[in-house]
Amino acid sequence: MTEDEEELTYADAGVDIEESEAATAALLNAVGNVVDTEYAGLLDIGDQYLGLATDGVGTKLLVAEALGDYSTVGIDCMAMNANDLVAAGVEPVAFVDYLAVDEPSEEFSEQVGEGLAEAAERAGVALLGGETAVMPEVVNGLDLAGTCAGIAPKGAVFDGEAQAGDKLVGWPSSGIHSNGLTLARKAIQREHDYEDEYPPNPEKTVGEELLEPTRIYTGILGAMHEHGVHAAAHVTGGGWTNLLRMGEFEYDVTDPFGAQSIFGLIQDLGNVSPEEMYRTFNMGTGFVAAVPADEAEALADATEDGKVIGEVSEGASVEIRGLSLD
Repeated sequence: MTEDEEELTYADAGVDIEESEAATAALLNAVGNVVDTEYAGLLDIGDQYLGLATDGVGTKLLVAEALGDYSTVGIDCMAMNANDLVAAGVEPVAFVDYLAVDEPSEEFSEQVGEGLAEAAERAGVALLGGETAVMPEVVNGLDLAGTCAGIAPKGAVFDGEAQAGDKLVGWPSSGIHSNGLTLARKAIQREHDYEDEYPPNPEKTVGEELLEPTRIYTGILGAMHEHGVHAAAHVTGGGWTNLLRMGEFEYDVTDPFGAQSIFGLIQDLGNVSPEEMYRTFNMGTGFVAAVPADEAEALADATEDGKVIGEVSEGASVEIRGLSLD
């Protein structure tokens, strides 16, 4: 077997999810006194919570750098933060960004800013500016991260715990979103440059497909509150194992959305196992909610493209397409 035929995993590519989660837990334990949900930190401010989420774009920036196209990474930055607040039941209201560069550039700063402005409009939040730091000995290229603040009445925050008998309602992703890019890049670069035609759609390049921005899910929050959602999962790093963050149950996913063609290309070129794909990527479904069974169809119908994709039962795994993830 040649090097290009070897089976790739996310850990082989350089990201070990279990180690990353352990490091995050260690940080939270050291800080202490944190009211922490699975997706956001909450500050008690009387009859409301102030919710905060922080995240970055990750190695998707390397694709943007290779193409010289930073027009969409601001959307990714906003989405990764705002969606985490939505998963906690918190309405995002304001966002600040942090752009670190090895040398300043008006061109890419303008592109990043335009993407952030577009994202703020999509998410319905106020963009309060941020900070640009020039750090040539610390940063090689650029890094983009941000923090999103939200407000929720105490009764609006999701319990965060699914219940046996709940139905699962899902919403499709827009593509690869902004996680798993370390594995995706290594797989695709076995055969393609980012400027190559994208095989399923020659009108696009491979890089343009990878840069498809993350969907922002703020538009479904009202409906989730209205229909009594118990818990929600933003399907990011860790792929479908994110559903286990809604509690120790068996999540039987019987009708997921179809995976976009980019995932098939990654799997084929990287010789990535189906289990590793579902442990790493969203595979076409970007957001999932656990809701009482008698509210599930109404919740799906109340949103543009939601649908019932499965149910919750006793157990401790995610069952999807013949795979059992725990």
